[in-house]
Amino acid sequence: MKKFCLLIIALTALVSCNDGDKKEGEIAAIPVDEVKIDRFDEKFFGGTPQDLPQLKDEYAYLFPPGNADSVWVNKMQDPFQNELYSEVQKKYKTLDNLEADLEDLFKHIKYYYPNFKAPEVVALVSDDIETKAIYTDNVILIPLSLYLGADNYLYEGLTQYKVKQFEQSQILPDIVNSFYTQKAMPPKDRSLLGLMVYYGKELYMQDAFLPNATDAAKIGYTQQEIDWAKVNEEEMWRYFIERNLLYNTDPKLFDRFIAPAPFSKFYLELDNESPGRLGRWVGWQIVRAYMENNKDVTLQELLETDAKTIFENSKYKPKKE
Repeated sequence: MKKFCLLIIALTALVSCNDGDKKEGEIAAIPVDEVKIDRFDEKFFGGTPQDLPQLKDEYAYLFPPGNADSVWVNKMQDPFQNELYSEVQKKYKTLDNLEADLEDLFKHIKYYYPNFKAPEVVALVSDDIETKAIYTDNVILIPLSLYLGADNYLYEGLTQYKVKQFEQSQILPDIVNSFYTQKAMPPKDRSLLGLMVYYGKELYMQDAFLPNATDAAKIGYTQQEIDWAKVNEEEMWRYFIERNLLYNTDPKLFDRFIAPAPFSKFYLELDNESPGRLGRWVGWQIVRAYMENNKDVTLQELLETDAKTIFENSKYKPKKE
C-alpha cells in the first residue's frame, strides 16, 4: 500500500512538471518588443548644467514643477550623489542581463494579461531609500543605486533589515510587487488573515511571473531565513490559532507580523532568531495551498477572491518539520 501511494505521488509530480514545462514553452513563444533600458542616470550625472533644458523636456516626469534649475544643478554636482553614480557605473556597466530578464518578465505578464503593453524602462540614481523600483503603465523606474549589494560601503549606517534587500536579485521582485499594487485593491478586511492573504497573493504573483527566482529573492529573505520559516511553520501556525489571531483586527498585528522589521514579534524567546514579515510568508503558503487545490482558478480570479474564502478552501495545514 505504501509503495502504491508513493507511485501516485510520483505520477502526480510528473504530470505537474509536464504541465509547467508546457506552459513555460507557451510563454517563451510570446512575442514582445526588445527591451532597451534608458540610462537616464548616465545622461544626468554624465551631463552638464547646459543639458538640463533638454533633459527636463525629455523626462518631464522626473522633474517636478516648482523647483528652480539650481536644485537640479546642485544634485548634478552633489558629491554623495556622484559617489552613488560612480558605484552604479562599477556594478552596472551594461544592463544586457537585466534587459533579457525584463523581456522574460514581460512575456509572463502578457501570458496572464494579454492586453499588457510593455512600458519603457528608465534607470536612475536616487538617494531615497524608501522608494525602490516602480511600475506604471507608461514607465518602469529602476533606481540602480538601491541595488548595489547589501555589502556596499555606501549603505553603512542604514537599517540592516532594509539593506539586505538592496541586492540586484530584488529588482524584478520589486517591479512585480509594484505591478501587483496596480491590479489588487488594498484589503477591506484588516484582520491578520486578511493582511496575510493580501501579501500572500502578491508573493504568489511572483511565483507566476518569476518562476526561476528563488523564494528568498521573492520575499527578500536570506536562504537561512527561508529555512527558519519552513522549520517553524507549524509552530507559528499553532501560535496564531491558539491565540485566536486570524480574525483579530488589532492594528498592532500589522507591525508585529506584516510590516518590514528586523524580526517578527511573537513575544517569545525565538523572536530575535526570526525574520520580519512572517505573516506575509504564512499568507503565501496559504495562497499556494489554495491554488494547488483549486487549479481552475485564474490569477485574476485569485486577486478578486476574499481572504476567508481562500483560507477555507486552501486546506492549509502545515506539518512539523
